[in-house]
Amino acid sequence: MRDQEHALEVRLAVAAAGAVVLVVPFAVIAALIVGNVGWLHDLDHDVSAPVHDFSLAHPAWASFMWWWCLVFDPWTWRAAALALVIWLVRRGARPLAYWVAITMIAGGLLGVLLKLVFERQRPSFLDPVATAVGYSFPSGHALNNALGAAVIVMALWSFVPRRRRRWLVAAGIAVPALTGLFRIGLGVHWLSDVVGGWLFGLAVVAATTAAFVARRTGSRKLIDAQA
Repeated sequence: MRDQEHALEVRLAVAAAGAVVLVVPFAVIAALIVGNVGWLHDLDHDVSAPVHDFSLAHPAWASFMWWWCLVFDPWTWRAAALALVIWLVRRGARPLAYWVAITMIAGGLLGVLLKLVFERQRPSFLDPVATAVGYSFPSGHALNNALGAAVIVMALWSFVPRRRRRWLVAAGIAVPALTGLFRIGLGVHWLSDVVGGWLFGLAVVAATTAAFVARRTGSRKLIDAQA
């Protein structure tokens, strides 16, 4: 029992530290955007312009990126999370199901709120490859892909055989990474939008994980005290 309590405390410390480590660079990027710092604007433009020009010159590649981003739309991850919640409840893993639901809802709502707070305009090109509505920072696709992939990987970890976990992790990294890069390639987000979305999505997962583990640790200590 003491070993289990120690393991929970270690997980709590790691999750809490992870949340801080992820939030700090996100806050730095946000501050640079609010301050309209020149070098960040130049970096965003220097990345976006040539990538957009390449996409414009290769319509088939642009079409592929557009379809990819449509498939991995934020609502796709929400639907997948809902299916995962139902599956976990049926398997008797209700606490884990609650964590999945709370994390996805919190991340989605906070992402929308942040867009309204920062009101950053999207990239604008004379001959755009694609267009998107709403504000730019943080990228909703990047945030929700990182959020959804991390949640699904963590929720399924104990259910997946050890030899297949590396494929689960690889997919959990590759899909959000490509989706974020493709949003830049389509000219609908700046690099800093995408990086900010990745960071914040993972920060939400780390924060809710810390809260979840803290609750379990507290419950175990309460049970031990009553025993």
